[in-house]
Amino acid sequence: MKVAVIHYWFLTRRGGEKVVESILKLFPEADVYTLFYDKNSYGDYLRGHKVYASKLNTKFLRSNYQAIFPLYPYGIKSLKLKQDYDLIISSESGPAKGIEIYNNTPHLCYIHSPMRYCWGFTSEYLNSVNRFIRPILKALFYRLREWDKSTIDNVDLYIANSENVAKRVRKFYKRDAKVVFPPVSDELFLKPLNKTQSKDFYLSFGAITPYKRINLLIEAFNRTGEKLIIIGEGSELSKLRMKANKNIQFKGALKWNEIEEIISKTRALLFPGEEDFGLIPLEVMAYGIPVIAYKKGGALETVVENKMYVNKSSGIFFNEQTSDSIIYAIKKFEKVANDFNPYWIRNHAKKFKESIFLKNIELEIKTFLDKVN
Repeated sequence: MKVAVIHYWFLTRRGGEKVVESILKLFPEADVYTLFYDKNSYGDYLRGHKVYASKLNTKFLRSNYQAIFPLYPYGIKSLKLKQDYDLIISSESGPAKGIEIYNNTPHLCYIHSPMRYCWGFTSEYLNSVNRFIRPILKALFYRLREWDKSTIDNVDLYIANSENVAKRVRKFYKRDAKVVFPPVSDELFLKPLNKTQSKDFYLSFGAITPYKRINLLIEAFNRTGEKLIIIGEGSELSKLRMKANKNIQFKGALKWNEIEEIISKTRALLFPGEEDFGLIPLEVMAYGIPVIAYKKGGALETVVENKMYVNKSSGIFFNEQTSDSIIYAIKKFEKVANDFNPYWIRNHAKKFKESIFLKNIELEIKTFLDKVN
């Protein structure tokens, strides 16, 4: 079967890219289409696949890929499918589903989220920029949303990465979506848990962008003086570095073996943003580490808080996106930290293993193709 997989970009290797890599295990001869592809920074993870990038894929535009969002429709239009395919799979939280499809080829979209800056979170993005350019950005977001609307029915079947995203698809796209949770690598569960490792600090891990709300962690830990390590890069990095006290360390982008070493010494992962799903909490749980998360969005589907039996919990929640609420949650966590059971936490994370994802997504694809053929 000839399959084309379309993903918004391959510049950094985050949750969406890991989903694509898993899907490609089912279709080892699939062609890959994308707006931006930087093999030097992304690595060899697409080895064996033909990768076709859009006309936007220049060094300068790749370096400013988030700022040039008004050009995304042009970029996706420049991607022309190279042959007649039997199946199109788009991996979407940007413009990927808008690719032009010929001959009524079946199109399945695995959706991480409707574009956040267009649907439901526009104000968060606008509030993070200079107030003088907000009106311009608002108009550009509106134009992009109108284009996004025009691509909704380009898809035959939506599969959401969470119940949270399925609700957003129904709300904004007026379409139903199946749910298949994204994959946590089976390899993360192979190493024995190190219970004797001293836990010296708290951890923040992921992209440092406005909606992740890492600024709240800076405010909280500036006040408490406790040690916080932040792994990741993003548009907010330099600004937050300037605000952080010496008890807060920024590690930038690290290799996984370096990340593993840090996770093993972590008291808990802090997760202050409202995520669509959020793979990182599960990846950290695979090492038996609990999570302190904002009680909204995808975290409600991955973090288990059992107030009666902490040893059957994978973390605790806080209710407001404020530094006060985070500090209160940390104090609450400290009182019960020794009651968490790392083996229970790991077993909970195993429910999201890649092997389970592959079985579920393969079943959905087969059912879909049986209906359309």
